[in-house]
Amino acid sequence: WVCHSLSMKTTLMTIAKQIKSEAEAYAYMESMRWPDGPICPHCGSVEKHYFLTPKSGTARKTRTGSETQRRVWKCSTCRKQFSVTTGTVFHGSKVPLQTWLMVVYEMCANKNGIAAREIARKYGVAPKTAWFMTQRLREAMKRKAPGSLISGTVVIDETLIGGEPKNRHGYERGVGRQGYSEKTPIVTLVDKGTGEVRSQVVADVSGKTLRSVIAANCEMEQTTMHTDSWRAYKGIAPEMAGHEAVNHSEGEYVRGNVSTNACENFFSQLKRSIDGTHHHVSREHLGRYLSEFDFRYSTRKLSDSDRMARLFGQVHGRRLVYGG
Repeated sequence: WVCHSLSMKTTLMTIAKQIKSEAEAYAYMESMRWPDGPICPHCGSVEKHYFLTPKSGTARKTRTGSETQRRVWKCSTCRKQFSVTTGTVFHGSKVPLQTWLMVVYEMCANKNGIAAREIARKYGVAPKTAWFMTQRLREAMKRKAPGSLISGTVVIDETLIGGEPKNRHGYERGVGRQGYSEKTPIVTLVDKGTGEVRSQVVADVSGKTLRSVIAANCEMEQTTMHTDSWRAYKGIAPEMAGHEAVNHSEGEYVRGNVSTNACENFFSQLKRSIDGTHHHVSREHLGRYLSEFDFRYSTRKLSDSDRMARLFGQVHGRRLVYGG
């Protein structure tokens, strides 16, 4: 079986037509993850590995006596067996790989994301299974750390995520009650040169906090930041290559090529999606949702199949346990 996914327009229909069995689902993922041939997840060897053909031709017996169409390889270097899901976010999942591939496509292609409840209805899995699947994929969408530092012109802004306390039930409005009266602040950086976006949940938007986020992501002496007039940025400016700010309080939103519109556009999409698709995201899990929206925004110029291939390139070594 040969996968042509990288050379044709990928849609749910094309995936469904190409993948009619679990064996074909494994072969499809292999073509996306390993376009140049299998790579051993145990030792990293790229030598010519051996495909272990099942005696029946399509399925093999498991330890429990059931049959599986999982495609298994044997490393020619370390002699260990592996498959395309070994050591990845898919490792150990009992959800069919055919279903996984559909959900991967949905999360990569849907601009607003997709709710776990919708996945549960569409693909016939339990709600908690659907939620865990989406959380695994968000974990894979995280930018690898420590990543490369960005430089050049970077737009930086902050916003608050969460509902208004006045809209909550009366017993939930107590001032100072954690999780009820306070919104969650996030900081976002957009590289104007590459279009990459990086977002982070923070405790506050003080100068100290903002500096730590900027230092962790930017080559400060080689970065000119574009911000609004929030005073915290003024203390950071001397460490930067340059600082340009627009004053929103005076009705200034754009001055030449200086604005925070790149961040504002990202925030607009993020908030509409959280409100319309997910309805509520807790502070505990907000970081993974930010990774999802960062990933889609940063790869917005790629085709859906290329975005899927990018994600499959990040799934290794990111196993997630339920409740973790």
